[in-house]
Amino acid sequence: MNFATEYLARPGGRVAYDVAGAGPLVVCVPGMGDVRAVFRFLRTALVDAGYRVATMDLRGHGDSDTTFTDYDDVAAGGDLLALIEHLGGPAVVVGNSMGAAASVWAAAEAPDAIAGLALVGPFVRDVPTSALIRIAMRLALLRPWGRTAWLTYHRRSYPGTRPADLAEHEDAIRASLARPGGWRAFVATTHTSHAPAEARLDAVKAPALVIMGQADADFPDPAGEATLIAGRLGGRAVMVPGAGHYPQAERPDLVNPEVIEFLAEVAPHA
Repeated sequence: MNFATEYLARPGGRVAYDVAGAGPLVVCVPGMGDVRAVFRFLRTALVDAGYRVATMDLRGHGDSDTTFTDYDDVAAGGDLLALIEHLGGPAVVVGNSMGAAASVWAAAEAPDAIAGLALVGPFVRDVPTSALIRIAMRLALLRPWGRTAWLTYHRRSYPGTRPADLAEHEDAIRASLARPGGWRAFVATTHTSHAPAEARLDAVKAPALVIMGQADADFPDPAGEATLIAGRLGGRAVMVPGAGHYPQAERPDLVNPEVIEFLAEVAPHA
């Protein structure tokens, strides 16, 4: 299966993506500090289920350029809409973490472009965080140990069944952060406020599925957060037992069928 990297030109740089399969379009958007391969298990399952699947890197992350000036939700949402237009939408969007906020903003901004939203571990508002998370983030912004601190925090976001290839995935994140400008772009992304996404929640008309790990330490109350977001969007919430912030990689056996069922409802095959 071909997952060759392609590039979409945007003001200030290029956004990297790959696309495979045939059928209704699905675009997957990762979160801050991660790379598009976080969707590697879901992507394969969706291609096998008859969908055309694109996974994109955020600005300054993965294979995307580090030359941008803006790295927030609105910028990522604009990149998402540009990619959907380039590939020929509409699309169902799967957004993880910050990628969920970008997806919500895009769905409100261009309703005709987005046929549905599957939000995984979604940060679509500025949620009060624990002291441990705030300390970990401050450490992640300090050199020379910043990359190590972030990767340690990232690994702790997999509290349940860790993928066998997690170390390889972490190597890709480490390489992303080590690129010229990569660390600067990451730090800029950490300053993102999700207020613009929260302000657009009630304007979203697309059907929504919210998937949250029961052990997602990024949220004081993961189940409550999932219920709140699903309620604001008029969608359905699914809790994944034992999973943290990346349930699509921890428990693909549970997440893949939920996403495929959702796609069958909102983007059925012709």
